[in-house]
Amino acid sequence: MQQNSQTKENKMGVMPIGRLLFTMSVPMMFSMLVQALYNVVDSIFVSRISEGALTALSMAFPIQNLMISVGVGLGTGINAIVSRALGAKDEKQVQASASNGFLLMAVSGVIFLLLGFILPNAFFRMQTDIGEIIDAGTTYTSIVMIGSFGLFMQMFFERLLQSTGKTMMSMTSQVTGAMINIIMDPILIFGYFGFPAMGVAGAAYATILGQCIAAVVGCTLHTRFNHEVRMKLSRFRPEPQAIQLILKIGVPSIVMMSIGSVMNFLMNQILISFTSTAVAVFGIYFKLQSFVFMPVFGMNNGGVPIIAYNYGAKRPDRMRQTVRYIMIAAISIMSLGTLIFQIFPDKLLALFDASPEMLRMGVPALRTISLNFPIAACCIAMISVFQALGYSMYSMIISLVRQLIVLIPVAFLLAKLTGSVDMTWWAFVIAECVSLACSIYFYRRIRRNVIDVL
Repeated sequence: MQQNSQTKENKMGVMPIGRLLFTMSVPMMFSMLVQALYNVVDSIFVSRISEGALTALSMAFPIQNLMISVGVGLGTGINAIVSRALGAKDEKQVQASASNGFLLMAVSGVIFLLLGFILPNAFFRMQTDIGEIIDAGTTYTSIVMIGSFGLFMQMFFERLLQSTGKTMMSMTSQVTGAMINIIMDPILIFGYFGFPAMGVAGAAYATILGQCIAAVVGCTLHTRFNHEVRMKLSRFRPEPQAIQLILKIGVPSIVMMSIGSVMNFLMNQILISFTSTAVAVFGIYFKLQSFVFMPVFGMNNGGVPIIAYNYGAKRPDRMRQTVRYIMIAAISIMSLGTLIFQIFPDKLLALFDASPEMLRMGVPALRTISLNFPIAACCIAMISVFQALGYSMYSMIISLVRQLIVLIPVAFLLAKLTGSVDMTWWAFVIAECVSLACSIYFYRRIRRNVIDVL
């Protein structure tokens, strides 16, 4: 075991940065892309029902994102504590962390189940008075919240597999769930092969079915192959210290990810003042942009341990080289995304059966907002340094700036002062420019005071 650990450490400090970053990032990039598929696939098929149904799913996204944020945040805490205990060969702490992590995930599923009976209808009535959207949104959101136990169990077992380095098994669970969702969506929505046509409800059932099957696959793989992590639930007693350790790491991650839910909700309030079509357009953009951002976030996650290791090894040259590679790769991916959004906006919107009005509004929206992609790439590359060196507050400030502090007030002012939804989209570019200025300031400060003095 010690020799394997040393080999891994040597790889982090010796392997050429380009190849190292590639091997560290690709599994994470793939996992994030798979997660992005669920809501996107639902929306593509639901758009064939009506534009109102598509708008309903766009408005439902903040709640879905909140559930994912809680699951991923808790999973991050579980992963970190279990991995740390494994490294210390503390079997008792491994069991305590895994068992109490299971408890936290289960409690989260129960909380969202209960909220699923009382929250969705009020949530949609806060946003619109259009009956079709309220009914479709309430139906979809209620089902995915009541059935969210599968989502939390899927994430729990995937994180246990990741904590012992079994990333391929974790990806197997994710891919299985995504494929079930893709296959069952049209069957349950439109009623193929003898199934009743359930419309929007069918999309929700396909989602939770995929998540539940992914959870079963993850549990099976964990039980059969993940022998380093054992849970003895028959003897389980909640341990406040283990729960506190998981929450200490998990809560900041939940807060960071939940910012997107708040931004999405507030933007919907601004856009609904124009028309429900504007909300649908924003929903489509938000789903499409995940396929551009997710690979870059995966690369960021892969680069963080490389930067952190070489900081500990006092190798500022490899730290700078890693940041440079992340920057180049991120800008390349994001620039390609911008190019696709600029050239093929109508084709992208056609995936969601866009009406003539949606095309008229959506084409300039996609072209305008996508201008911020290369700018965001630079910010994400610098954020990897903040996370690796423990300056998480800088990352949180930048996230708040780009998604709330600047974006929402500027979007509100542009909407009110110009009366044009086309001008409102420029708020995204303005907010990204401000966050870039903040990122550069923080990065220069860290480089001068931390990296350059090694």
